Amino acid sequence: MTWSRKPKTTVAAHLKRCGVPRRDFLQFCTQLMVAAPFGLAITDKISAEEVAREIGKARRPSVIWLHFQDCTGCTETLLRTSKPDLADLILQVISLDYHETLMAACGHQAEAALSQAVKDNAGKFVLVVEGSIPTKDQGIYMKLAGKPALNVLQDVAAQAGAIIAIGSCASWGGIPSADPNPTGAVGVDDIIKNRPIVNIPGCPPNPYTLLGVVFQFARKGTLPELDELHRPKFAFDRVIHDHCPRRAHFDAGRFTLQYGDEGHRHGWCLYKLGCKGPDTHAGCSTRHFNEIPDVWPIGIGVPCIGCTEKHLAFRVPLFDLVPIHDATPPDTYPPVHAATGSISAAGVGMVSVIGGALGGAAWVAARRFRSSEEEAAVIEARLENSHRDKPDVEGR
Repeated sequence: MTWSRKPKTTVAAHLKRCGVPRRDFLQFCTQLMVAAPFGLAITDKISAEEVAREIGKARRPSVIWLHFQDCTGCTETLLRTSKPDLADLILQVISLDYHETLMAACGHQAEAALSQAVKDNAGKFVLVVEGSIPTKDQGIYMKLAGKPALNVLQDVAAQAGAIIAIGSCASWGGIPSADPNPTGAVGVDDIIKNRPIVNIPGCPPNPYTLLGVVFQFARKGTLPELDELHRPKFAFDRVIHDHCPRRAHFDAGRFTLQYGDEGHRHGWCLYKLGCKGPDTHAGCSTRHFNEIPDVWPIGIGVPCIGCTEKHLAFRVPLFDLVPIHDATPPDTYPPVHAATGSISAAGVGMVSVIGGALGGAAWVAARRFRSSEEEAAVIEARLENSHRDKPDVEGR
């Protein structure tokens, strides 16, 4: 079977040919502006029209998506976005040339599709990897078409233009790599050493972060600025704690101590339940999933587990506390419940003595005050009598 592919058209031309409404595309660009700058200098003055014009000029990027040890959650987050229904729009904006979950082909046809997609777009396609890669015992714990996943990744990555590890599993092993890690699961950058790799961790990650990276590569041929863990700085530049909707309660020292208590019902800070927000770099509190503010752990009353951090994700127990890198209540803020203790017998006696002394002093003061009043009254009466007995100027 032969596979023939037409040259990739621009995003704008393809959307027009497919009848995608302009309004839907503009709504998509508005969401993308909030979540991912894709190489543009996003300012208050730039409009969705300008963003749409820039993206529309790009050739539809070819994307090859490989699945390894994963739950398919990263794919689900890509397809569950809304305003508009991006499940269809995304597939029009990018050219998803291979994806085991979404493609109709299987078996030999699927293998032929992967081979043809790599051949037609060698050096140009974006390789997206979902799931960790087992390396123990030469990778025998996962095979695709009889070939270890480890070898499949190496072969396809060698011809990719850009490589994106989507989700915590592909970024650094995720759940499959948790102790005791029986399959020797690792992330992509533990295997591919000579190619630039963008890690987009999260369980699942925000889909707009992925699209921002893909569009920047398609339009400009570059990748975004990365941090020391190869994460895009535009999406992982601050900790969740900085913009958490419960931050005011943290600052006031109001903490939920157990699920269902008064603080939990009133939306107090979840730090003492083990929330990893103060040590987790992600934009969950500002870049919302499905454009709905409460659709994330803290939004529904569950502590952040730190899924975007290599040293936290599925490695630190849920209820363990993490360090806070700035002001810590109650050192700088008043606690809700101050510490209390018991009073000893000696203390009670001392309080009684002090109370008696104060009471005696008050009685003496009151007596002196009354004596002073009486003395003043006597003096005033004498003055009045002496004035009455004194003769007037005419001697009468």
